[in-house]
Parts: sequence; C-alpha cells; structure tokens
Amino acid sequence: MPKMKTKKALAKRVKRTGSGGLKRTRSYISHFAANKSQKQKRKLRKGALVSKSDYKRIKLMLQD
Repeated sequence: MPKMKTKKALAKRVKRTGSGGLKRTRSYISHFAANKSQKQKRKLRKGALVSKSDYKRIKLMLQD
C-alpha cells in the first residue's frame, strides 16, 4: 500500500504546536474590514486551535 501524500494546501495553513495540537488562522479578516468593529478585527488577528471534531480528519491529511 503506498503512503498517502501530504495535502500541501493544508500544510501551508496549519502549524503543529509543542503539545501536539494544530494551530490555524481565523477567517473573516481578508476583506470588508470597514464593516467590522476594531474589537472584532483585533480578536481575529490571534490564532486558534483546530477543533476536536476536525482534528482527526486534518491530521490524516497532514501525515507527519
């Protein structure tokens, strides 16, 4: 059985943390910034962890 290739598009968007979690960037920041409050934009700058429900599926796509 051949090995599964890493999904490169996902690998560029997700980084592994020291404790084994997956860190991602938040959505809704790329455009329409004038419609968002400063508080909302500030919170969107911070990263987030991948949720438990998505973790297993994404980990398979990364294959590291």
